[in-house]
Amino acid sequence: MPHLEPRTISVPAHLRDQVADALRAALVAGELRPGVVYSAPALAAELGVSATPVREAMLDLARAGLVEAVRNKGFRITEMTDRDLDEFTELRTLIEVPTVGRVTETAGGEQLEALRPLARRIVTAARKGDVLAYLEADHRFHLELLGLAGNTRLVEVVADLRKRSRLYGLGSLKETGRLVSSAQEHVELLDLMLAGEARAAEDCMRRHLAHIRTLWADGRPDPAPEDEQPPALPPAVRPGGHR
Repeated sequence: MPHLEPRTISVPAHLRDQVADALRAALVAGELRPGVVYSAPALAAELGVSATPVREAMLDLARAGLVEAVRNKGFRITEMTDRDLDEFTELRTLIEVPTVGRVTETAGGEQLEALRPLARRIVTAARKGDVLAYLEADHRFHLELLGLAGNTRLVEVVADLRKRSRLYGLGSLKETGRLVSSAQEHVELLDLMLAGEARAAEDCMRRHLAHIRTLWADGRPDPAPEDEQPPALPPAVRPGGHR
């Protein structure tokens, strides 16, 4: 198992949230495998923090259904089934597709155009193969776009769905160019919305979510055997890390 890529963990005001984001990113990138049990001290060493915020972050991820506690051992990464993927996609489609149509008809051109830098950032990150930058920009684009509908609860629901879903193995998908293709759909969507093409924008969002569903399935790694344990992780306290 490759050890975790360096990620910046800054001062501990929101350390648990930062650790949770770093662990979620590692899970998405395929660095943490489903079915494998990881110990908090080993992960803490990788991230350059103490074990306490890692345990707290893992408990947060457990509440989201991404990991499960294994007594006296650590946390096991839960698997995502095809049914999970289908249900997440169905829920997002039911929410995001009509919302995009409504926003197309009600949002001002300046509001929509303000999202273009994010759409371009998604494409740039995909072309560079920067998975974490891709995910961060993609997350902001979708939630800020939905935010134009003026319904904060709707945005919270979609944000929660995104947290519970996982884009496993994007690092391998970037080699095929499929990540770039998915990224460019954000620009296409924005152009349709700016042109006032509400129905076409809805169709674009529907296709985009279906595309993401395929990326989920294709990027998903095989689950680890029940008794597999991760190899010992070397100490990797980052310069400037906080304990």
